[in-house]
Formats: sequence, C-alpha cells, structure tokens
Amino acid sequence: MQKAIEKLLEKTPGLKAKEIAKQLGTDRKSINAFLYRHKNIFIQDDTFCWFLAIPPVQVLELDANWVTADSFENSLTQTGCLLSSKSPSILVKIPKDCKIMLIASARLLAILNQLVFNGKDVSVDFIDCASIKHFLSRSGFFDHLDDRVTVIPNRPASAAKIYKGNNNAIVEFGAIDPNQENTELIRLLWQAFVEHSDSRYDVAAFTVFSELIGNVMEHSDSEIKGFAALQKYGDNKKYRKHIQTVVSDSGRGIATTLRPSLKEHYPDLYRLYKEENVESDAGLVITALSKGEISRFGSGRGLGFKSSRTQAMKFDAKLFVRQERFSLNFNYKNGVLVDVERKLGIPKILGSHLCFDFYVDPL
Repeated sequence: MQKAIEKLLEKTPGLKAKEIAKQLGTDRKSINAFLYRHKNIFIQDDTFCWFLAIPPVQVLELDANWVTADSFENSLTQTGCLLSSKSPSILVKIPKDCKIMLIASARLLAILNQLVFNGKDVSVDFIDCASIKHFLSRSGFFDHLDDRVTVIPNRPASAAKIYKGNNNAIVEFGAIDPNQENTELIRLLWQAFVEHSDSRYDVAAFTVFSELIGNVMEHSDSEIKGFAALQKYGDNKKYRKHIQTVVSDSGRGIATTLRPSLKEHYPDLYRLYKEENVESDAGLVITALSKGEISRFGSGRGLGFKSSRTQAMKFDAKLFVRQERFSLNFNYKNGVLVDVERKLGIPKILGSHLCFDFYVDPL
C-alpha cells in the first residue's frame, strides 16, 4: 500500500484520504489509519490534504491556455514554496495549448534561476507544448535561463539572437548589468514602446525604463543578473491593446532595502512598520510606491520609483509589484491611485519583479 500511495501523491499531491481510497479501490478508514501510522513519510495540511513528506520531485504545472500573473501564482501556491522545499529536484510541466504572458514568463525565469542557484536539480518539460518553447526562444528566455536548468526534450537554439530587432512588438529579455549604464537596453525598450503608442508616451517610457533599470543596478545586490523585456498585446476578445513591460531582479526586495533607514530617518513609518512580517512589509512597500521620497539613505531621493509612478498615474497604467512573499497591484484611474490589491503569504520568489501595463489608443 505504501508504494501505491507514494506513487499517487507524487503524481497528484494534495489529495484527501477519501480521494486516495477511491483511486486505490479501498476504504477511507484503512487509508487514514495507514497514513497516520506513517507520518514520517506522509504529511497532512490544514485542509486535511495529504502530501509526501519529502517528495523526490516536486512538480509545478502551469495552466493550459493563457498563463497570467494570477494563474502563475495560483499554480505556485498549489505546489507549495519551491525555494523552501526539501525535495532535491523540481520539475516544471508545460501543458498542451499553454500560452504565457510576459509578466508570468518573467517570474518563471526568475524562480528557475534562483532554484538552481540554491542547489536544486531543475527541469522544464515542454514535450506537450512545443509552441511555447518557440515563443520563449524568440523572446530570449533561454538566453537568460541558467545553463544548469535541464530543458526537455532539448534546449532550443536562440531565436532571439537570430531575429533580434526584427519585430518591434517585442524587446527580447535583456540582462541588467550592475556595472554598466545599460543604455542600449533602455534605448531598445523606449524606442519600441513609443513606436507602438505615440509621442505622448515618449517621456513616460524613457522615465520608466531608466528609473527601474537604474534601481536594479543600484539596489539589487544579487549574484543573479536582473533583466527587462517588453511585449505588445493587440486588441482581441480577451485583452485590450496594451504594452507590457517587466523589470526583475533577484535581490533583497524593496522592504528589506528600506528598513535600515526607518528608525533614524522616518520614525513615523518605523512605528507603523517596525514588525518584520509579510503584512508590515506590504504596507511599507505600498507607502513607498504611493507616496514616494523614501530612501534607504534618508535623503528623500526615494528608491527610484517616484517619476515612474507619476507617469503611471498620468496614463492610468497598471503597476504590478511582486516581492518575496507578497504581490501588489496598483490601479490608477483619471490620474489617481484608486486601490491596491494585495496577495499576502504567497510562495517565495526572491527580489523585486515589477510590471507596467500601459493601455494605448490605436494609432
């Protein structure tokens, strides 16, 4: 019975005893009794679902159809925290008909690189969906994916290197070098953005890319390089025409960067957010990004988001901020921040992962 349950939970973790009994053709009482006698092998969560205590391979399976930021986070939550997993191996399965938004592919790229950096054996299985592998190759995803990540059935040649610059609807993932000005990456992103909007967005685009990339250079402090990319999405039944841009790093995160300055330079904020927990960190980041002028040096210069935020407000953009254990969605309307959606206690991804959605009128 042990081998049968192990095999079942390895394939489908998070089953209740009655579901295990049904699939194995036995009664729930005997399954429950067996599981409770072997809690060194099987563990139960707060919802009475059972898992392998240390699965040999932990599997993250993405959604079929479009993978958005929300669906990616839901898949990650169902799997559990990969960076804290005791499993030696991580497998990411890409299902048939899967398509992925830029914001989700950026988070996937970040966590894959972080997992191998932390000693995990990591594989990504594209057997059921070769089409997404071609798209990711074109976007430069594999150029920035750590060589230690195994790509199944094989790692493709870089279409980004072959066709780079031939399609201004996409600016391929570009590495952010902390020791360089990154002027070419900023120029490519800015130029592509303006071409797919109009001259009204000239200042907004340049400001966002310059500040956010500069922020990664100055504050990331990570051995894993950050990256930036851009993708245009046209009008269709599912999505309005918009330009999505991502800037990501695997560093310390906004709250961790700001905390050392609070007690001395921002005592009011220190009293509000002195507790180091997810809720307090989220509150501090919301304050930093909505009010600005909060610096780790106490200079009032801010963390490099003030002007970007101003441009986001001006054009009613959406700002998505993913931190280590929480995410924030800032929604603007008529030049005013109307609400911030929070997701707290989500599985760990190190660093700061920012995404702007600018909705642009047809040319």
